[in-house]
Amino acid sequence: MLKGISLLPFPLLYGFSTFLFWVLYYVVGYRKKVVRQNLERSFPEKGISELRNIEKQFFLNLTDTMLETLKMVSLTPEDLEKRVDLRGGELVEEHLRRGTPVMVLGAHLGNWEFMSASGNNRFAFPIDGVYKPLASSFFEAFMWFLRSRFGITLVKMKDTLRHLLRHRGQPRILSLLSDQVPPYGEIQHWTTFLHQDTAFYVGADKLRISFQYPTFFVGMRHLRRGYYEVVFQELLPAPVAGVKEEGHPVTEAFARALETWIEKYPSEYLWSHKRWKHKRPVGACSES
Repeated sequence: MLKGISLLPFPLLYGFSTFLFWVLYYVVGYRKKVVRQNLERSFPEKGISELRNIEKQFFLNLTDTMLETLKMVSLTPEDLEKRVDLRGGELVEEHLRRGTPVMVLGAHLGNWEFMSASGNNRFAFPIDGVYKPLASSFFEAFMWFLRSRFGITLVKMKDTLRHLLRHRGQPRILSLLSDQVPPYGEIQHWTTFLHQDTAFYVGADKLRISFQYPTFFVGMRHLRRGYYEVVFQELLPAPVAGVKEEGHPVTEAFARALETWIEKYPSEYLWSHKRWKHKRPVGACSES
């Protein structure tokens, strides 16, 4: 069934997506309360009418992403290259050509599955994508197939350090989705993000120090339905040997870059995600 959906031509696929949007939004009301609360708290300056327009566009983007991801079963690298325009990767390539591995921090923007898969079309260097395994064994195997068929090396989060040590010093791209929510007991960094106390993982800071990574943010947005732009933006150069850095500069720089991107393209973010389910403890500062 999933393969059959994948074989649909794009016009029919988006027709089906529009139907799913109406069902999810108007009939089921899938996570509408979560989405609405996230938007209202993130954009207190926006009026109800504007927020509702963002909300509806988000849900349509969500159903498009679901079906576009299924389309990856039959999508060719050439088809994907036509639909994803990558910009700003020249500095990334410059580091790689000099033999320096690079860390790229992304988020749940646009169609993040297209974003990850399109990297192999752009860069002639290996890409390692760190991910969390899914609870369902079927969907874990299915998503592994989708992601790996475009040439990305998938690395389970718990195996990241072992994998990086094995390939230390090689010109490769390490790709992380860094906007996920850490378990409450593992929170090491709080910051104000979209007007709210927000917890972030700090693994990117630790990896940058350990492996001397220059680090980039990658944003994604729609150009039109089914077509995307991906933009690379340098966050921080590789750390200077012997110079101690305070706090979590990569995590903070990532939060600021992501915040700016979302404010500019608000419907592109994954608003159905329970991003703010943890509350900052009383008296906890940004370095908790």
